[in-house]
Amino acid sequence: MKRFFFFLLLSISALTISAQKRAMTVEDMWNMKRITSFDLSPDGKSIVFAATSYDMDKNKGNSDIWMISSEGKYMHAIKNSEDGESAPKFTTDGNKIAYEFKNNIWLCDLDGTNNSQLTDLYTGVSRLVWSKDGKFALFVSSVYPDCTTQLCNEKKDKEAEESKVKAKIFTELMYRHWNEWRGDKRSHLFLLNVSTKEYVDLTLNSKFDVPPIALGGDVDYALSPDGNEVAFTMNTDKDLATSTNNDVFIINNKAAGNYKKISASNGNDNGPVYSPDEKFIAFHSMARTGFEADKQTLVLYNRATGELKNVTEKLDISIGQILFSPDGKFVYYDSDREAFHSIYKYNLETGENKVLIKDGTNSSMKLSPDGNTIYFLRHGTTLPTEIFSMDTNGNNLKQITNINSNLISYIEFGEFDTFWSSGANKAKVQSIIVKPPFFNPNNKYPLMFLIHGGPQGNWADDFHYRWNLQMFAAKGYVVVAPNPRGSTGYGQKFTDEISGDWGGKVYTDLMNAYDYVLKNFKFIDAKNTFASGASYGGYMINWIEGHTTRFNALFCHDGVFNLESMWGTTEELWFPEWEMKGTPYSNRALHQKWSPHQFVNNFKTPMLIVHGALDYRVPEGQAFELFTALQRKGVSSKFLYFPEEYHFVTKPQNARLWWNTIFDWFEQYKK
Repeated sequence: MKRFFFFLLLSISALTISAQKRAMTVEDMWNMKRITSFDLSPDGKSIVFAATSYDMDKNKGNSDIWMISSEGKYMHAIKNSEDGESAPKFTTDGNKIAYEFKNNIWLCDLDGTNNSQLTDLYTGVSRLVWSKDGKFALFVSSVYPDCTTQLCNEKKDKEAEESKVKAKIFTELMYRHWNEWRGDKRSHLFLLNVSTKEYVDLTLNSKFDVPPIALGGDVDYALSPDGNEVAFTMNTDKDLATSTNNDVFIINNKAAGNYKKISASNGNDNGPVYSPDEKFIAFHSMARTGFEADKQTLVLYNRATGELKNVTEKLDISIGQILFSPDGKFVYYDSDREAFHSIYKYNLETGENKVLIKDGTNSSMKLSPDGNTIYFLRHGTTLPTEIFSMDTNGNNLKQITNINSNLISYIEFGEFDTFWSSGANKAKVQSIIVKPPFFNPNNKYPLMFLIHGGPQGNWADDFHYRWNLQMFAAKGYVVVAPNPRGSTGYGQKFTDEISGDWGGKVYTDLMNAYDYVLKNFKFIDAKNTFASGASYGGYMINWIEGHTTRFNALFCHDGVFNLESMWGTTEELWFPEWEMKGTPYSNRALHQKWSPHQFVNNFKTPMLIVHGALDYRVPEGQAFELFTALQRKGVSSKFLYFPEEYHFVTKPQNARLWWNTIFDWFEQYKK
């Protein structure tokens, strides 16, 4: 009898939770903890990770440090001050945890107690990398290249701060990047003696950044297992604004400033990793100069002979993180694969390339000490980022953390699926479709047609905290997110076919996908269709504005409107010059052919514009020009301007306004 009542109670509890389920709100999304990084203990028994929580009232986030067993038990916070602790790493003996706090590296016991400061630099410290024996560590800090002391850096900062003149003088390009003015400081690579706490600037007097300002990896430097050599990535070209020529260098850790280039490509080389047997340095390499989205191959540098071997040149796939097996026979890596970001296992001897896990978005791998288990970050359309594990043959997938399980238990997510349609020249084009929560196939739903940025990027089975597909679906839309020409994960030829053709085949791919869904999904209301996009996606919204009246209303976030004025104000010039096959004065015809501002006379569809003042990638003038054109043409339009945001909206209250403005905008144009 007791057993009967126990199961009855469980059934009632399950029904209660089911009845309480609701569509996700903006507040729900910002209440979710976001795992940003993790580390596995040397004995493989524990995991330490950082997770950021956001406070809507305070309008900011805070990073805390958590501990959990590698079996997924005993999860608890060990650092949760209001000042924020991040980037935790175990020391090589496993007895301490290093973490970033107040711009320096600190140490604590495994329970979070007994704090001690490892570094004390005025200029700050980040991105710590241990040597194998734990005696040394690498880190980076932003310094004045000619300063040999921290006092020198502090003095120069103070002089600049106290000066009544805030003018800037430029003698070269790349004077600003993304959302920051570069100034005179550069990111330098330092070597720390852990026992003495003494450090040396390995790139002293260098005017070049380590890691480079763009197109590098997460860390971009490594210590050899014997501790005698450092490999790192740097771009030494004169004009950084037009160069993707990152290179890999090596330096003896006792000979600061005397470095040697080991990569050979004129394209982007980055991400050095030493093999376990110390014979090789593996790194990524792109062949074509000036092209940031070229195929990234795996190259091996023989440390004894200096020979370079392009291991994956014949694979039509772009290599992500490089992780060696303990015996050095295999490399595990991640890469875009259709509408997913998958993990692969590559046999360096035979060339066999095996997919270990295809679906979802998977990254940041760590290998267990015995080499049998991979730990990694994983997220999907219905799952915020969590730590998972699997065997190195791809079996036994297991979720380790459940940091958002309570919140998610009350949310009804929409169903995720993909479909294929025929694009330009009969190319196969994959799209994601997400149905609204509590979907009823007998109902009619409005369509939200999303266009991704890049353009060399993709919509994936992921949990995106800005362009979240479930957030759009939660408002009752069927979400369709196509991956047309230019998208990654479908072979390099498919990616290449957007360059020089921004409004061509890709536009056909998109419109064919749109026509396909209206014909094949009867639950979509053809009278209520809307389109949104950001960056290149915003460009395509502007292109659509001048080329079709298919949609009731449009939304452009930080989108390109005038290709000629965009070229003169953006920072990474290699990008527009590759995409438009030259400058506006060397190839004006192509710039004019594909520029949305040339088609203003066709503008009719109501449009919402959002732009950030600190966006130096697609500068704010693009939005000003666009809004002026719409207003002068008498097209219904609204402009949401964020003085403190850049290419992305990052503050919680701004994000809430962003979402609410979007939904309110489209609501008034529903028929």
